[in-house]
Amino acid sequence: MSGITSRRSVLAASAAGAAAVVAGTGTANAAGAGAGSAGASPAGARGRRHWDPISAKNSVFLLVDHQPSLLAGVNSHPTTTVINNVTGLAKAAKVFRVPTVLTSVLSERGGKLIPQIRDVFPGQEVHDRTTLNAWEDANVVKAIRKTGAKKIVIAALWTEICLAYPALAALDEGYEVYAVTDASGGTSVEAHDMAVRRMADEGVVPITWNAVMGELQRDWSHTATIPGVAKINKEHFGAFGAILDLEEQLLNHH
Repeated sequence: MSGITSRRSVLAASAAGAAAVVAGTGTANAAGAGAGSAGASPAGARGRRHWDPISAKNSVFLLVDHQPSLLAGVNSHPTTTVINNVTGLAKAAKVFRVPTVLTSVLSERGGKLIPQIRDVFPGQEVHDRTTLNAWEDANVVKAIRKTGAKKIVIAALWTEICLAYPALAALDEGYEVYAVTDASGGTSVEAHDMAVRRMADEGVVPITWNAVMGELQRDWSHTATIPGVAKINKEHFGAFGAILDLEEQLLNHH
């Protein structure tokens, strides 16, 4: 029994690690031609900074306006992909206990946050606002500052407005900002790409959701979070997750 348990731990770690590598490989492409390298240290107008990995101690997640009305306007990605990815990101925040701020805009007209996010954070306050830029809402900024985090990881709809505006505003106030490009979506491919280029040129770090999760895990000796990471990969990393599930089925037969 101990051998099987050990094998499961190694399998989960290998699978989650490979998934993070795959996601990380796509990060540079997401930045577009003007973004340069999409590593964790920005290389834009503000210059390259020392790499300090995302962690629950230094970061806060900001999920902005993943609402039905705004999803309807997304044309840069399939909306099912955006929903899948932002849900995976939200679950990673929960597994690693990263403080997470939720926002919506004019929810009475545009609808509440999608249920996939609400289910991850049941009962948590959603800061509903009127401003296009979440950073111009005092309650949102207060919630972020309360965490004491120096890094902000943002996913939003739409990329060119609700992601770019607060990302650039937070950057101006000295935060290190990460834009989760595949958990966000723009009104067109061009709108999304130009927004990512704009942000990256100013020093915002483009990153993908599973690369964020990999950076939070960092070391497979941190065994407490491996089951949660493996579960998220099975549920949100497509065919790779299905293969992981198959491997576990085969192990259970021995």
